[in-house]
Amino acid sequence: MSLDPADWNQTRATGRRMVDDMLGWLETVRDRPAWTSVPAEVKARFALPVPRQGAPLEAVYDDFLRDVLPYPTGNVHPRFWGWVMGTGTTTGVLAELLAATMNPHLAGYDQSAALVERQVIAWLVELMGFPSDASGLLVSGGTEANINGLMAARVAKAGWDVRAEGLRAGPPLTLYGSAETHSWINTACETMGLGRQAFRVITTGDDYRIDVAACRARIDADIAAGLRPIAIVANAGTVGTGATDDLVALRALADEKDLWLHVDGAFGALVAWTPSRAMVAGLETADSLAFDLHKWGYMPYEVGVALTRRADAQTAAYQPAGGAPAYLKSPDGGIAVDTTYFADRGLQLSRGFRALKVWMSMKEQGVDALGAAMQENIDQARRLGERVAAHADLELLAPVTLNIVCLRYAPAGLPEAALNALNQAILVALQERGIAVPSQTMLQGRFAIRVCITNHRSRDEDFDVLVEAVAAIGPELAAR
Repeated sequence: MSLDPADWNQTRATGRRMVDDMLGWLETVRDRPAWTSVPAEVKARFALPVPRQGAPLEAVYDDFLRDVLPYPTGNVHPRFWGWVMGTGTTTGVLAELLAATMNPHLAGYDQSAALVERQVIAWLVELMGFPSDASGLLVSGGTEANINGLMAARVAKAGWDVRAEGLRAGPPLTLYGSAETHSWINTACETMGLGRQAFRVITTGDDYRIDVAACRARIDADIAAGLRPIAIVANAGTVGTGATDDLVALRALADEKDLWLHVDGAFGALVAWTPSRAMVAGLETADSLAFDLHKWGYMPYEVGVALTRRADAQTAAYQPAGGAPAYLKSPDGGIAVDTTYFADRGLQLSRGFRALKVWMSMKEQGVDALGAAMQENIDQARRLGERVAAHADLELLAPVTLNIVCLRYAPAGLPEAALNALNQAILVALQERGIAVPSQTMLQGRFAIRVCITNHRSRDEDFDVLVEAVAAIGPELAAR
């Protein structure tokens, strides 16, 4: 039984309607609230029984228009600055349609899709200043990309064949990074069997950058205790404030102690594409680097990147011992040449065509334009920080070093606990009223409204709306 359409003309008409509707939806995104909660009656419709019998595509699409499209996360909206979520582009939308139509399996193979991904990796290697023979892989996102780098570190620096003999064959392995490191590090330590205690949390200064001297002291203490340090995890753009560790100093420390330097550049690494690239000086010296193009690269979810300076280190972490099994062997000809080229560099054997949206975006928009959009976000953050600092009732809670502004409503006379509760209520009101979507963080016990600007649709007037709304909602809620 074929699942192709019985009426191709009708399907073609519905498909054209979908494309027109989606492009129109993006074109008019500014006319809608920044976020809308899903109503109870809509949620109830998602409790329907399994559809044993099919329905016309047009009817299914109408259900999508009614129950799905009106209630997104909101990250395509120009006043969405929550967490670190990218906004997507029309080029990416159309590329996803093309990639899904081809539906290739990207473990490797002799196919055009594999050439696209190889070219994308080569471009990214060059843009990040890595050597031309560095290895790379497109993955689901930052967690997988970061784990990819640490898997290579584990094999390269353990001192024994950890893949064959396991972790018990040697002393406990340890990793080092700042208290501002994203929670992916706990997932990584658990997944790799190291345990969360393997990650040594190092203090930061008031600038939220790692204390390099404290890191050196902890490494020395662990060595003296018989542990096996293997890697330093540096941040290029912390999730809380956008701070970047001293990558040059950490490279020197890693060399001094014979450790792997991994950089979590989930969004901050992309500063390397902008005139502000000096902010991430030393990034190009990392042994491995993780970043997400679906964050500050403005591309649709999902596409993360794992780069490793030495290709043999990445393949040593994932390539099957003794080579591929018989059913995945690469002969001298046919489709199965390089059957597992990408699968040998990461966890997935079954892989989708993530590279097409990257390839098309970079070709259609140009890297200079992408970098200019990122630079504009940096400039917007600085201007927002200046406006907050100049406002009598608003307060900056952290230096504005990149694209994140942490602020709060702070009229004189309110104790810290009351300020925390009030600003949390202000944040919820901003979101529920559809005005804007910042997120939150805690900085030295103070609740911060966190504005993370990775949005190519934002304009200066959008930040004016935010400041005016916080300043107006604050006294309204304080009076209750």
